[in-house]
Amino acid sequence: MKIFPAIDIKDKKCVRLVKGDFDDKTEYEISPVDQAGKYKDHGFKNLHIVDLDGALTGETVNLDIIKEIVNKFDLKIEVGGGVRTIDSIQEYTDAGVEKVILGSAAIKDKNFLKNACQKFPSKIALGLDAKDGYLSVSGWKENSNQLTLDYLKEVNDFGASRLIFTDINRDGMKLSPNFDETLKVADTSNCPVIISGGVSSIEDIKKAKKLNNENIEGIIVGKAIYDGDIKLEELAKELDA
Repeated sequence: MKIFPAIDIKDKKCVRLVKGDFDDKTEYEISPVDQAGKYKDHGFKNLHIVDLDGALTGETVNLDIIKEIVNKFDLKIEVGGGVRTIDSIQEYTDAGVEKVILGSAAIKDKNFLKNACQKFPSKIALGLDAKDGYLSVSGWKENSNQLTLDYLKEVNDFGASRLIFTDINRDGMKLSPNFDETLKVADTSNCPVIISGGVSSIEDIKKAKKLNNENIEGIIVGKAIYDGDIKLEELAKELDA
C-alpha cells in the first residue's frame, strides 16, 4: 500500500481546505519545498500535490515550486489542480512528475480524457471527487449530475493509469475515509485506486491496508499530518509494516 502524504499549495504556502472550501482554509508556516523535504527525510517515496491556485485559474501557477520539489528530492509525484489542457499536462510531464491528475476537465469533456490518455500513456490519473454518489466539478462548487460509477464505466477503457477517489463530505474533516464507496469504485475500475479524503488517524491507514482488494493501490494523508493527529514517524512505520 503506497502512502501519499499531501501538499496543497496556495499563494506559495502549504494550506489545507475543509471540504474544498477556499474560505475555510488553514495556512501552515512551512514552505511546500521544505514540507516535501520532511516527507523525503522520513522515507516516503510518493507525494500528492494539488495546485490550488491552478484549480482556481486553470493555469500551472505553481509549476516552479513543483519543479524544485522534483529536482531536489527523488520522489514519485502526482499533481493536480486545474489541469485543463494538453499543454499543461506536457508542462508537468516535462517537469518530471510521475502522474498528472485530471478532474473537472475530464468529467466535463470525456474526449479530453481520452486524448490525454492516448498522448501520455501511463501518465494520467483520473481524479473523481464525489458527494452523495454524484461527481462534483469546478473546485467542488458544481454538482455534475453524473453518478460516479456510471461515469467510470463510460471512461473505464480510456487508459487512465490511476484513479483517485475522494469523498468530499469527508475531505479535511478527519472523519475517516469512505471505505465502502471506495471499494465499489475499486471493484469497477480498470486501473488501481487511491483512497482520498478524511484520514484521521493511523488506524485509518491500518484499516486501508487490511481492505481485501488488490485494486487499491494507496492512500492520501493530508490534514491529519499538518494538525499533528498523525506523526510522520508513526506513518513511516506503515510504509514497511
